[in-house]
Amino acid sequence: MARTAGSTLTEQVAEHYAERIRQRLLAPGARLPSVRDCARRHGVSPHTVVAAYDQLLAQGLVEARRQRGFFVRDRRAPEPRAASRPPAGPPLPPVDATALIRGMFHSATDQPAPGLGTLPLDWLDPSLLNTALRRVLAQSEGAAALQYGQPAGDRRLREALALRLGGLGLQASADQIVTSTGATHALDIVSRALLAPGDAVLVDEPGWAVEFARLTQLGMRLLPVPRGADGPDLAVLDTLAREHRPRLYVTVSVLHNPTGNSLTPAGAYQLLRLAEQHDFRVVEDDTYGDLAPAHLPRLAALDGLQRTLYISGFAKTLTPGWRVGYVAAPPSLIERLIDVKLLSTLTTPAILEQALAYCLEQGSLRRHVERVHARLDAARQRAVPLALAHGCRFVTPPQGLFGWVDTGVDTEALAQQMHDQGWLLAPGHLFHATRRPSTLMRINFATSQDARFWQAFDQARRR
Repeated sequence: MARTAGSTLTEQVAEHYAERIRQRLLAPGARLPSVRDCARRHGVSPHTVVAAYDQLLAQGLVEARRQRGFFVRDRRAPEPRAASRPPAGPPLPPVDATALIRGMFHSATDQPAPGLGTLPLDWLDPSLLNTALRRVLAQSEGAAALQYGQPAGDRRLREALALRLGGLGLQASADQIVTSTGATHALDIVSRALLAPGDAVLVDEPGWAVEFARLTQLGMRLLPVPRGADGPDLAVLDTLAREHRPRLYVTVSVLHNPTGNSLTPAGAYQLLRLAEQHDFRVVEDDTYGDLAPAHLPRLAALDGLQRTLYISGFAKTLTPGWRVGYVAAPPSLIERLIDVKLLSTLTTPAILEQALAYCLEQGSLRRHVERVHARLDAARQRAVPLALAHGCRFVTPPQGLFGWVDTGVDTEALAQQMHDQGWLLAPGHLFHATRRPSTLMRINFATSQDARFWQAFDQARRR
């Protein structure tokens, strides 16, 4: 906490937590540090902390719970009334997903962020992007790149993507591909095209918090399928499908986020059999596929895009800023997907799509990904021993970009402490469809190599 001239210590402590609550870095329901812990952390007296928490109470930002402490207040909820009825409509979406995302944009330090889901900036290749953009603008179609793009996406890019998918064993024509503003947008297009409020959707748990929040906001009923070291629990999936008749199963088959595991061929085959038996479609999110060996099975390749839709993008390996994603789907769904895309974004940026097509055609993206693979393998070899040496246990074998580790302590409280020191963590409760305490956390191997982080982690965990 930075000391500010002209304000009392009480006001500084209160403003520190008020700002984190306003930025949603502390989600509704999150517990503030105990008075004693807060006093020790900020180097002030317990009396100062009590006075600061009183100020937060007066501002309506927190609430006191008898013998439990102070908790962030959910300001969206109406005040309880004696004879009030529960509100109609779907439940409000969870807000935990935004805490991690907002942390990406509110970092007060340049320290590595072990909880982020992206590669470090110095791993990216600006010269590759600059060259591609210059070539596109210099070519004859450069003028066209400044206009609205084609509804389904740039034809040149879709043809390059069809060749790329062929390398994964997935046979899809350019006419079966619709581009999007990143993979998240592709998931949204599919959800809006194929689902209606109240529909049941199977999801991995642990899984991607943003997807939980997005589907809940659309009014869907989430059916969490436990995900372990061997992939999804197919017995639970079978039971849920029998009881709830889901429309979709949104899953990550390769380098799952956050566990890092991948489906086996046998598991993929059984999953597709269940999809056919219970008549639901499978949406395969292959966002991290570039970081995986090409031989790992893709559900869409095994199924031939009959009952599957395949989604991917380039934010994880090329650059988060370009936001180019796509969905490959059965021919019967393409026009419906295009209609939803047109209503949400009109079209996608043609100049970025043509530049990406150039990177694919010239092989520059493939060479860049090979360099990323080598750096990530080396980073993982450094980060894993550090995590083990500081008391963490890997719940699933470490592979890909993420490690799913058990810390032995409440990682939500741990994340609050570490954030005060400039370290952004991804606590385990963010990856569950319903909020629950967790001792797990996700680490990014590329940003978890710093011994300073693990020393700070050890100190915070001991508290």
